Amino acid sequence: MATRARRTQRRNQVLSREHIIDTAIELLDAGGEGALTVRALTERLATGSGAIYYHVGTRDELLDTATETVITAALATKPAQASATPAQEIRAVALALFDAIADHRWLATRLTLQIIRNPVGPVTVGIFERIGRQVDALGVPQARWFDAASTLVHYILGAVSQNARIEGDTSGIDAEADREEFFDATSVAWQELSPDDYPFMHAIVGQMREHDDREQFLTGIAVVLDGLTRLR
Repeated sequence: MATRARRTQRRNQVLSREHIIDTAIELLDAGGEGALTVRALTERLATGSGAIYYHVGTRDELLDTATETVITAALATKPAQASATPAQEIRAVALALFDAIADHRWLATRLTLQIIRNPVGPVTVGIFERIGRQVDALGVPQARWFDAASTLVHYILGAVSQNARIEGDTSGIDAEADREEFFDATSVAWQELSPDDYPFMHAIVGQMREHDDREQFLTGIAVVLDGLTRLR
């Protein structure tokens, strides 16, 4: 009886909701949404489809839950400084979202869908509340809170969406292309443009080739924050 109880306990642990979600995220990270199927989950977890549905519901519900899990963890990120300013708080959570989508390339699409489809869900509400409290602390007038928070959220999501895994028609796109090779090839192509017709493009070729994505992202945050502090 004791042996059977231990086996049952181990099986329940394997089939826990948390373990299923973690496994789903691993499949998504490895192959995008197409890799997350009930069959793949049951094979990975050595269980039946009924257990999957019991713990996490349908595949769409599992995708939403996986998104919520990753985003909730990112939103819990705090600045390294003990007494952080509102701007530092915003940079910390913005970078956490940036890094989450860089690490989980399927996430940007699902995040956008959650915000559109479920405006009262934990993802949408969590992002706006985390950002919005700092907008208040920045001294933005209450009448401009929604505009200010929306501007920040739109910039963050737009900037990080370039790290999304592209679903659908990917003809002409190499999903595994090396970043450095891509920018080297792009810089060569830009340099071949007519300097008389495209003087700006020629001027920024070196900057484009050497830029750091995270630093560029933070520059954008700084520009937005500077504008928000001027709102009256």
